[in-house]
Amino acid sequence: MTHPWFLGARTPRVLAHRGFVPPDADGMVENTLAAIAAAHAVGAEYVESDCHLTRDGAVVLFHDADLTRVTGDPRAVADVRYAELAAIMADRGGLVTAAEALEAFPTLRFNLDVKAEDAALPLGRVIAAHADRVLVTSFSDRRRRRALEAARAAGGDPATSAGQATIARLLAAVATGSRGLVRRTLANVQAIQVPERAGAVRIVTPRLVRAVHAADVEIHVWTVNDSELMIALLNAGVDGLVTDRADVALETIRQRRV
Repeated sequence: MTHPWFLGARTPRVLAHRGFVPPDADGMVENTLAAIAAAHAVGAEYVESDCHLTRDGAVVLFHDADLTRVTGDPRAVADVRYAELAAIMADRGGLVTAAEALEAFPTLRFNLDVKAEDAALPLGRVIAAHADRVLVTSFSDRRRRRALEAARAAGGDPATSAGQATIARLLAAVATGSRGLVRRTLANVQAIQVPERAGAVRIVTPRLVRAVHAADVEIHVWTVNDSELMIALLNAGVDGLVTDRADVALETIRQRRV
């Protein structure tokens, strides 16, 4: 990988999923300033997070489209102003915008998932100045490309991983056995990020790993919290683990090297 997001970091990569919420944390929730700080404190070099847009245009790190699961408030993130959302999140670890996260943690690399259509362009503008340590992703290839275009228009060139439509084409290409077709499918991405399974169907197979690596692309698997599964996936050749337990993943990798 030649993009700076990949260079100079430890491998295999540990991506702290929505930051890190320690099991004994009191009141802290995911995707907050405290969760990012906790990931940094345990030694994670990568933080995976999610982006939504508030009513007044702030790109905030928040996974769900509404506040129900995290706060009990049924309103959509898009219907709440930044100041009010910050007040709601104040005793839950602290609301953080994408810009604040990038500025507060200059040594961390971020994997940012564009969750809302309206967040794509403003996120791209925010990350342009930090593009060397940002990878943009989304289930929607359209949202992902819009964010990339906005970043590039503002002078940055983030890394990116494939959306669902590209992943579907990739799986079909792998099934054909055509390396050329796989390479063309992955021509504009540096990574794929997939679950180990989708229901009863295994996604991460030796054949997929070989095909992706032959195209000079990395494969990261989400969301892996069990150390035995971490070891099995690393032994299968995956390049990164997206995990809620960055502490467990880092220790598992350390022990594996002993």
